[in-house]
Amino acid sequence: MSILGHTVDIRSHIRKDPVLAVALVLAVASCAAVPPDASYAGYVDLRTLGLLFSLMAVMAGLSGAGVFRVACRRLLASVHGPRRLALSLVALTFLSSMLITNDVALVTFVPFALLALASVGSARFTCFTVVLMTVAANLGSMFTPVGNPQNLYLYSASHMGIAEFLALMAPYTAASLALLVAAVALLGRAMLDADGAADEGESLGGIEEGPAPTAVRVVPWLAVFALALAAVARVLPYQVAVVAAIAVGVAFDRGALARVDYGLLLTFVAFFVFVGNMGRIEAVDAFIARTVEGHALAVSVVASQVLSNVPCAILLSGFTPDWPALIVGTNIGGLGTLIASMASLISYKQLAVWLPREKGRYLAMFTAANVAFLVALAALAALLGAVA
Repeated sequence: MSILGHTVDIRSHIRKDPVLAVALVLAVASCAAVPPDASYAGYVDLRTLGLLFSLMAVMAGLSGAGVFRVACRRLLASVHGPRRLALSLVALTFLSSMLITNDVALVTFVPFALLALASVGSARFTCFTVVLMTVAANLGSMFTPVGNPQNLYLYSASHMGIAEFLALMAPYTAASLALLVAAVALLGRAMLDADGAADEGESLGGIEEGPAPTAVRVVPWLAVFALALAAVARVLPYQVAVVAAIAVGVAFDRGALARVDYGLLLTFVAFFVFVGNMGRIEAVDAFIARTVEGHALAVSVVASQVLSNVPCAILLSGFTPDWPALIVGTNIGGLGTLIASMASLISYKQLAVWLPREKGRYLAMFTAANVAFLVALAALAALLGAVA
């Protein structure tokens, strides 16, 4: 019985975080090929892990304090009409993901969107809006080094300046926003008409009142956020942000420290070990290097479809010096399949619980939208590459 119980428990952990499970298997397998030695100490990028921990703690603290709930409630109270609501939700997700990361944006705003969209009475329009919110989170987050985990890692590893990074991603971010607005404007009405839902200028459902954020819970986390941003910009050592996050969590909000995604941190460590070991196997190193050489953007886009863009960024970073191509490739590579960006699973899981009969429709819309955005941004990348 105990063996069966452990088997069930292991399976549940794998289903909950399959990327972590794969990362651990790859890390252990690579250790068999390259036995642990002193070189392992140089595999792990402590700066990336420290900054990622600090930012996740800040977002957990601010979310627990109700900051995002209040922002969303105020937005919905001022919006009239389904298409304006959809546009506001998509824009909010797009812009907020630049600072609070794509996964936090989706965890925060998709539940509120599902609640507000229930008053529209169109399952098709709800799926459509959540799909575009997911695309918006993955594309808005690509603009900044703190928008998603792979950006934080690649920005740190490349030693790129903040202005250089923003300039690199600005054309793709601007194009993404224009495409999102056009999608809502051109397709939103068709989604409403298909289900016979009205598109009138009436007020829609709001969010229930909750405890108001208090200064004692919000201000300390904002201070840590400022320190973390300074560390990202290399104005302060990353250790300052880590110590501040731990201190604020212990003193004011231990629950925030408990809500940090330690599985993601462990996933990074496992992939660091795997990539480090692969680089020490001469045949593997040569093969990957030949594959990536001159094709870093295309390879990262394709690899992201099956590996997800975070592990893809870590893996390929050891085999190419073409940081701009790798940054662009792993960001637009987050479009496509449901696992191309693991943040996309957040929306899918929440919609599957809210509208279980609409999972098939959602996946069809998700795939169509992601392929369309991926083709458009890949074409932009090709154009910019040709111009350069």
